[in-house]
Amino acid sequence: MQQSHGMGYAEYSRGVDQLLKVEKRRQKEYEASRRMVSEAGRQIHK
Repeated sequence: MQQSHGMGYAEYSRGVDQLLKVEKRRQKEYEASRRMVSEAGRQIHK
């Protein structure tokens, strides 16, 4: 948690603002990775 998001679990769980900030970042990273996998799949099956 500290390395990935720059805060420890105690700080993360303390406030809704911090929680939302981390979860939005996680969602963006997830969507980016899904796009990369999808693109790689299309490249392979050409």
